[in-house]
Amino acid sequence: MGWEHEDPRFDARATGFANEPHRFGYIVEIDPEDPRSTSVKHTSLGRFKHEGANVIVADDGHVVAYMGDDERFDYLYKFVSKDIYRKNDRRHNMTLLNEGDLYVARFSGTSDGEIDGSGRVPADGTFDGSGRWIPLVQGGRSTVEGMAVDQVLVFTRLAADRVGATKMDRCEDVEPSPGSGKIYVACTNNSQRGVDGQATADEANPRTENRDGHIVEITEHRGDHTSTRFTWDLLMLCGDPSQGDATYFGGFPVDQVSPISCPDNLAFDTDGNLWISTDGAPDGIGYNDGLFKVAVEGRNRGQVAQFLSVPRDAETCGPVIHDDEAMVFVAVQHPGEEGSYTDIRSAFPDYVPSEARPGDGEVRGPRPSIVQVYRT
Repeated sequence: MGWEHEDPRFDARATGFANEPHRFGYIVEIDPEDPRSTSVKHTSLGRFKHEGANVIVADDGHVVAYMGDDERFDYLYKFVSKDIYRKNDRRHNMTLLNEGDLYVARFSGTSDGEIDGSGRVPADGTFDGSGRWIPLVQGGRSTVEGMAVDQVLVFTRLAADRVGATKMDRCEDVEPSPGSGKIYVACTNNSQRGVDGQATADEANPRTENRDGHIVEITEHRGDHTSTRFTWDLLMLCGDPSQGDATYFGGFPVDQVSPISCPDNLAFDTDGNLWISTDGAPDGIGYNDGLFKVAVEGRNRGQVAQFLSVPRDAETCGPVIHDDEAMVFVAVQHPGEEGSYTDIRSAFPDYVPSEARPGDGEVRGPRPSIVQVYRT
């Protein structure tokens, strides 16, 4: 990005700045109700390429935060708070991410011997298996041989390497369902899987050169979000069946789904349906990115329906589903980014005749925007 040319602190090779990168890569909590409050960096949640941290309160009151590392061959994590949630005690509840146990996921498949990287569905009809949450920090102590607590929390990826966690295909978003309690993991893609000596396909990441990504569904043991055991299956192996891609949609007929590629952000509606925004589909199936709705339960489990498309070169992100109010919100990031000042590829969101623009025919470039969709 060239930031080191503006400020030497961004040049890790410069004298005195070798540790500067270690200041970044954390979850930071803000208080939206108090603009004068001080933001809190939660080092206890580890340092890696967080796409977010999504929280659910376990039945016993502990707060559990699920997190993914948005990097090829990195990991899926969860954090379990030391203290428990107190109803109507906001001051206390804002401290719950300060201390707790940090875990990383290890997946095992029921049909690992059948996984050849093609994405072909195993003989038992699904991609599934069991898993363990491997502790990295527990009870305030490191459980990783040769690493102290501060080392685990700063070099979290190296700690996960040491305990043999499962290398994933870019876990961009990890969302607990507020209805079922199941956990959904958006693995966006990984073009390097199985290439040049890199990690090969496994049942939780079953495609070599995973262009289109997939969705993992996790069920914690006995529904307990503090458990160290879980079962899992793949809800979706994304792609375009009409192009001959090896796909899987929870057992739903592949010729009756909207093509989808590169799942990024996840959300739920009041009926428990999963909504998926995508980032990278033009490089995969060749269509613009969009927002999709998919049933996760019942006879239509796995049925993907496209709800909207965003402009060229843009990604869809941050979906908020207020279906009880007949409204959907999405953020449209970097529309037309492959263009230039002399080759403007999008006019979004100013789709109006040039003579109606300020400046008597001034040409505006595209701008990122928040879009509200509502039923009339």
